[in-house]
Amino acid sequence: MTTSNNGQPDTAHHSLGEHPLLASLDDASGLRDLTHQQLEDTAAEIRDVLCNLLATRTAHFASNLGVVELCLALHCEFDFRSDRLIWDTGHQVYPHKLITGRYHDFASIRTRGGLMGYPNPAESVYDLFMTGHAGCSVSTAVGLRSGDAIQQQTNRKSVAVIGDGAFPSGIVFEALNNAGELRDDLTIVLNDNKMSICPRVGAVANYLDRLRSNPFYTGLKHEVVRLLEHVPMFGDPTERLLAQMKEGVKAGLLGGMLFEELNIRYVGPIDGHDIALVRKYLAMARETPGPVLLHVVTEKGHGYKPAAEDPVFFHTPPAFEDDDGTAITRKSEGLPPFTLHAREAISNLMSKDERTTVITAAMCQGNKLEPVREQFPKRFFDVGICESHAVAFAAGQCKTGLRPIVDIYSTFLQRSYDQIFQEVALQDLPVIFMLDRAGLTGPDGPTHHGLFDIGYMRIFPNMVCMAPGYATELSEMLSFATQHDHPSSIRYPKASALQLERVPEPIQLGKSETIREGEDGTIVAFGAMLEHALEAAELLAGELNITVVNARFVKPIDEQMVHDSLQDGRFVVTVEEGAKAGGFGSAFIESAVEQNLDTRGIRVLALPDEFIEHGDRMDLLATHGLGPAQIADACRSAVASNAS
Repeated sequence: MTTSNNGQPDTAHHSLGEHPLLASLDDASGLRDLTHQQLEDTAAEIRDVLCNLLATRTAHFASNLGVVELCLALHCEFDFRSDRLIWDTGHQVYPHKLITGRYHDFASIRTRGGLMGYPNPAESVYDLFMTGHAGCSVSTAVGLRSGDAIQQQTNRKSVAVIGDGAFPSGIVFEALNNAGELRDDLTIVLNDNKMSICPRVGAVANYLDRLRSNPFYTGLKHEVVRLLEHVPMFGDPTERLLAQMKEGVKAGLLGGMLFEELNIRYVGPIDGHDIALVRKYLAMARETPGPVLLHVVTEKGHGYKPAAEDPVFFHTPPAFEDDDGTAITRKSEGLPPFTLHAREAISNLMSKDERTTVITAAMCQGNKLEPVREQFPKRFFDVGICESHAVAFAAGQCKTGLRPIVDIYSTFLQRSYDQIFQEVALQDLPVIFMLDRAGLTGPDGPTHHGLFDIGYMRIFPNMVCMAPGYATELSEMLSFATQHDHPSSIRYPKASALQLERVPEPIQLGKSETIREGEDGTIVAFGAMLEHALEAAELLAGELNITVVNARFVKPIDEQMVHDSLQDGRFVVTVEEGAKAGGFGSAFIESAVEQNLDTRGIRVLALPDEFIEHGDRMDLLATHGLGPAQIADACRSAVASNAS
């Protein structure tokens, strides 16, 4: 990023053509021909591109600024056209994309038909997995190295880059346990920036703080490494003495090294923004037999002062213009999103009911729960990126008489599937699941779309599954859930909440709400698709007189509503923002069959059996038949079929 004399980025936004070093890279191999100064200049160009991007759209920002030098060093020391590189979580791969032949397409990132904001094997040989969930990089890297070893691909190296926020995930320690037993060559880069999306939490975070902050250990470690470089690699008594001294220092100062006890060589911590230093240590790790963990300290938002000072806001900020080092964000328009209504409902409930707790998994900011955390610090629990633990933890609280609310994105709750089954549903405990981002999440794409929760939640005995169609009924559903002595879930999308000028009918178990009466046919909407259903009915006014039903429940479904909707040969169109397989439409048909009703007039509108691309949410809904016009067309088609 070009900077002014005060050290802040220049206010001018440069075109893609004004980044000559990036523009010259057909792939990352060209980095090895650059001087150290040219690598530093490449880092500046990358930061400039990232700032330019944020002037046009929301995107992951602070995390990408933090890994620029690390990314360059990795690609200088390894050839990831054949070596293996896994970026954990994946939202920090923008620098990686810029230097692996995708610079000229970078302006399209997070737009429909353009580059994905996460690794994507369809884009480049440099991307091996479409990683969008945290914690799995070490496992996949261990598997890659094992597979290469079995097939005698001994020259291939495997590298996993994982952040300190993702590091406490249970699967990481499962992978470390396996890696330490296999002892295959492997480099694990621990990118320690003291952050997840929000400030990290937990004992592992404190452990890393001790590793990073002990200057005596850090200085002595560097000296040990410097001396080791001047002795033979194996067998020399001096080398063994120094290694023993190093182990003794670790044991004496830090109470034992967790990683070394797992047979994983620990190296670091080192400055992750010093390209030359990182290259040196990566080369050392590459040549060291067995698994090596390189602890790299970086700063989230590095190189852009506002992002470094507030990395939580700048994780995925709204589009902004830079004004001499000050980010001027654009004003958002539209109605408040469901997420804010959920927060207010949680806050109000916790004020009234001291049994209520809230549990999240490193998504306090994404779920807009900061005010709840501040108001109820003793009943708010952020367990880190550990969704399985979050659900089992909630089950334990619930068993004592509390009413825990597990507030997690739909796509991330999938990681706790077994705990939903075993610890909650099987025990019939009244844990409340609030599934944010249920449905299409727009530019985040297939790793983040919450399309499967209807199917994976409604199959469990004892589970009640709800979805609000408009803003004011969300709090009513939450209040109902706290009085219901069985597990329940409430799903809602990343979208503005419909405001209806009506007092919601009281929430009753398994009962829908009729919003509009008509005699020609019925649109039954589950959740936020109620808004499109009402708009479709308006489009059909004068042509067809449509009943619009707000389903509210998929489990138990309103059997009487199903029966009444199919009377007299009328058609029914069900609409949901979720996967068709196992979704609300499936539940509707199952109910109709059980009641021996004629199902020929049923049309199910839902998302197809495929992973949906990234793009604008409204465009994606229309493309897949869930826009108001497409719903209206489905009604016309149903009428025509009935007439024939």
